[in-house]
Amino acid sequence: MALLPILSYPDPRLRTIAQPVKEVNDDIKTLIKDMFETMYDAKGIGLAASQVDRHIQLIVMDLSDDKSGARVFINPKVTPLVEEKQPYEEGCLSVPEVYDEVERPNKVRIEALDGKGKPFVEEVEGLLAVCIQHEMDHLNGVIFVDYLSRLKQSRARDKVRKVLKQRDKHLEPVKA
Repeated sequence: MALLPILSYPDPRLRTIAQPVKEVNDDIKTLIKDMFETMYDAKGIGLAASQVDRHIQLIVMDLSDDKSGARVFINPKVTPLVEEKQPYEEGCLSVPEVYDEVERPNKVRIEALDGKGKPFVEEVEGLLAVCIQHEMDHLNGVIFVDYLSRLKQSRARDKVRKVLKQRDKHLEPVKA
């Protein structure tokens, strides 16, 4: 398994539309394992393949506190089951340390393949409904800050640059 680099906003590769997975083969299964390792290392709860510069319709997610709720969604389709939207504070591994409210339907139907390529359909609500919509946006080239005002988008870009600069400082080798 390997840690994968996560693309950071406003990287234009985050705008790439993901293509369907043709076959759930060993390469896809390895990518799934690497994505889980990357997501857990980054302390996230969801990760779309687009965020690690693989532009295929693949999402990994784990909403549990103890890494026991690993979920895989391949070629997902999400259908809202309610018209009203509810605000939910969202964050994103591609937009580090930026959080803001986004309104989304609170109940959706998910149709997808699991990590073994087996189809499933599920109706979900709450955090899982919000997360799957957030990750689906990534597959469609949309980032949660796109729902925010221009001012907040600008602030998010500035904050990400600052966070990445600080990270880079910590990674620089110490000179003797």
